[in-house]
Amino acid sequence: MQCCGLLYKLTRRFYRAMPSFPSTPTTAPSNGASRDFDFVQRLMHHIEQHGTITFAEYMGWVLYQADGGYYSEARGLGPQGDFVTSSHLCADFGELLAVQFAEMWQILGCPQPFQLIEMGAGQGILAADVMRSLAQDFPDCFAALDYGIIEKSSRLKRYQNALFQTWKLPQKPRWLDWDDIPHNSVVGCFFSNELVDALPVHLVEVSDGALQEVYVQVNQDSAPGRPFVETLAAPSTPALQTYFDDLNIDLSHYPNGYRTEVNLAAKDWLQTLSQRLQRGYCLSIDYGYSADRYYLPSRTEGTLQAYYQHSHHNDPYINIGEQDLTAHVNFTALEQWGEALGLKTIDFTKQALLLMALGLGDRLTALASDATDMASIQHAIQRREVLHQLMNPIGLGGFGALVQGKGLTSDEVQQPLRGWTVPPMTM
Repeated sequence: MQCCGLLYKLTRRFYRAMPSFPSTPTTAPSNGASRDFDFVQRLMHHIEQHGTITFAEYMGWVLYQADGGYYSEARGLGPQGDFVTSSHLCADFGELLAVQFAEMWQILGCPQPFQLIEMGAGQGILAADVMRSLAQDFPDCFAALDYGIIEKSSRLKRYQNALFQTWKLPQKPRWLDWDDIPHNSVVGCFFSNELVDALPVHLVEVSDGALQEVYVQVNQDSAPGRPFVETLAAPSTPALQTYFDDLNIDLSHYPNGYRTEVNLAAKDWLQTLSQRLQRGYCLSIDYGYSADRYYLPSRTEGTLQAYYQHSHHNDPYINIGEQDLTAHVNFTALEQWGEALGLKTIDFTKQALLLMALGLGDRLTALASDATDMASIQHAIQRREVLHQLMNPIGLGGFGALVQGKGLTSDEVQQPLRGWTVPPMTM
């Protein structure tokens, strides 16, 4: 089932008040084709020059290509767009993560500076919540803080800057490119919330027991609203077969037509990250599965989904540049690749357990005791529903939270991280 990723994408109630941002059009064209005709034409020209491209290259274009890609245009983020994240619901998500970051700083020996680098910060809400919470509750950690954001989209950078100015943060993050960060320099934590699911994936299919790859080509029939069609051919890289070999998955016995995804871009991302981390942690929060669940023979259509205005479907060839495309994360692959790159797996848990261990339960308990009149009771009910959404096991709470480490001493490794420690049961 794919409900962990689906239910949270469809959540629409009880959003936090946010500053106004420049609006982006979200109305679907009546024929289902992209409004950005020029962008589609450029993509068609690019494909015609090569004959075909892999689905991974197609996905990279429609999501990240300048002047038209979904994320480059910052389309569809937030309650009035195509999807929301945990940080859109309430400040608690960032505040609780701040508790964990402060503990990491202490375990690392209170380094100066302590670098927090968020990869893919969206509208900047999580960054703002984390920094405000550290400034208020962990002033010593905040005094050492060097908060960086790695963001490709210039438009998202403008959104983030507008939010930081509106909320008058005590410190403004720095925007970084990977090339700005020297190798083996970061002491602190790289972290992401729903980044890996949006990296371009290769689509593969089992045909007569053999591994084939999905390619995209221009539709010569020129069907209205259908500029591209798929074709199957041999894999573009031997890395695809190696990927399944390393997971001990033999696709030759899988059903004919079985289709799934391979996120090779995640390996490159981890390598880039590991090269720059000298000592500290990598925290990845996302929806996904272990390899044995991801590649069940019964999961014949994979996990690729498109999200448009809080609805979902499985057609990546409409609303081109205007809809989000995602695939679930294979956490087993992240762990295996990390180990090979020097990022040792420290622990894995679910978001619900992570947040409960960091104090979400205490916040729920306090709501009951603080409600003394009708207005506060109504507020408590709304707050309680939002907090329950963060821990719903078939929604946001079912997300995975993987923490990896590099350069840690044996004593530092042995110190348990609070978010991955099972909280005591109360009667």
